[in-house]
Amino acid sequence: MPKNWALKIDQFFNANPHCIIATAHVDSFPSDLPLEPNIREPNRKSSTYRQIFDSLTTEPEKFFERHSGIVLCANKVKPNTKKTQLELEILEACEGGSDGIINGGHTVLAFQQAREYKYDLSEARVKVTIHIGLTEDEAKDIALASNTSAPVDARSKVNARGDYKFLKQFLAQKEREQGTKFRVAYYQNQSGAPKNPQCNVNHLIKLMNCLDRNKYNPDSKSRTKHPPVSNTPSLSEAERQRLSKLLPLLPKGLWIEQRLFQVIEEHITKPKRKGVVDLASIDARKNTLLPDSRYSFGFSAPADIAMPIVAAYRVFLDENYNWIIPFDEFAEDFLQHLWNNYYKKYLVSEKLAGNTVGSKICRNPVIWDNLYVSAQSYLNQQLLKIVSSSNTKREELKLVN
Repeated sequence: MPKNWALKIDQFFNANPHCIIATAHVDSFPSDLPLEPNIREPNRKSSTYRQIFDSLTTEPEKFFERHSGIVLCANKVKPNTKKTQLELEILEACEGGSDGIINGGHTVLAFQQAREYKYDLSEARVKVTIHIGLTEDEAKDIALASNTSAPVDARSKVNARGDYKFLKQFLAQKEREQGTKFRVAYYQNQSGAPKNPQCNVNHLIKLMNCLDRNKYNPDSKSRTKHPPVSNTPSLSEAERQRLSKLLPLLPKGLWIEQRLFQVIEEHITKPKRKGVVDLASIDARKNTLLPDSRYSFGFSAPADIAMPIVAAYRVFLDENYNWIIPFDEFAEDFLQHLWNNYYKKYLVSEKLAGNTVGSKICRNPVIWDNLYVSAQSYLNQQLLKIVSSSNTKREELKLVN
């Protein structure tokens, strides 16, 4: 059902048939308007919020002149007979609406906080631009184009354009199938999503990139031998199509990362090593949350620490992204092989050498090369075992006949 909000005003005029500009009272401005069209959630700790709050509470009578205003979207707008109030009809997101605050979330939060602290806002006014009946794409376009006093991160803009929709739909399906929840931050200051870099949507894209054996293949003539771990939030149509093909591999990438974190936790909590961490870039004083809400760990690690391990698994994929050997038959043993023979020794040696910068450790091309070559050798051994087992069975069948 649509919801209604009342906006107390001094005056208003129709800028065009689908846009109203009004001078609204701050002391009664509704603080619970939805933020659906906004590209980020307000943050009390940001400089943007503090500047608005200070401006509002020090000289509320001058707020109208000093502030650029609030931009809203409503399904319908109706003035009362005395033209002292505008009634806004807002469609909720579940009803297909994109109504609410397009730009000005920090401002409305400042209004609410100032009222809670009992500031006198009776003289404060704010300009409000109300767009009527916008489509979702139109609302997002205005949100992206709105000038802000603080930079909006690229991830928030990608999300506002709807470019993460394919990933959101996939994770929603997995949540229904697995009975779990994914904690993924798609935009700036997203409430309910941890600030851990592992829970950033771009982290999931990195995991999928690590398993793209066609784009990142050291045996081909491609210049990019290994997947990059730098952020590349801009998603073209071609990129979305490529990542859509990799989506079925994302649960495996998440499993590899989860399992590696469990192995690291087992290593640093062994009785012999209690209180001593001999692995570079691992900090036992902090915590880490992974995207799957079932996994939390009592240590912190670089966001990209699992990437070289995950990337090694792409050796086991064919050009159609099918596993050459069933994943469950080799995944655990292969991870233990990489950890015990290569990665653990590498992290220990980096710690002894005094190298603690996590990004440098995870991006060292030597470890990526070593793990990839090791994966090729491991795969060849497994294939030889399969062939040998198959030949043995044939010989047994001949003997039986």
